[in-house]
Amino acid sequence: MKDFNSLCKEFEQMNPLTYKEFIVKKSAEIVPILSATAENGVAGTVIFFSFILGAIAADGKLSEEEYNLILPFIQIFLGDSIEYSVAKAKFKQLKKENKELKNVVSQMIDIIGLFSDDLKQDIIIISMMICAVDGKISLKEKKWIMQLMF
Repeated sequence: MKDFNSLCKEFEQMNPLTYKEFIVKKSAEIVPILSATAENGVAGTVIFFSFILGAIAADGKLSEEEYNLILPFIQIFLGDSIEYSVAKAKFKQLKKENKELKNVVSQMIDIIGLFSDDLKQDIIIISMMICAVDGKISLKEKKWIMQLMF
């Protein structure tokens, strides 16, 4: 993988439409692999969505850009879309239940170590893109991504 900071800058300057196209394309490849590797019958979409939530939760905020990027996944899980304001309120509620959010993030760090290097790299890149979609990968987000890398 390229130098971490230069990769962060590259993603921060990327067009949001490019994020969406890449994530949709990679999701179609990643989800079946995750489903095949899940030992307890957990769907690949659930595992993948957990990484997406982890990337969003890394800085503790749900930006409108992040919301727009993950809206297709919200629609898959809920069967319908929810307004940004409702999603933001639910995210704030989850943040208040900080222990649960930290548990999800910790589990994602543990789980990624089980994947092949190629799959791990794809998930890390997607996580970086989600963190960068609002134009800046914060220090908290960088720390979370670094945990996924090692």
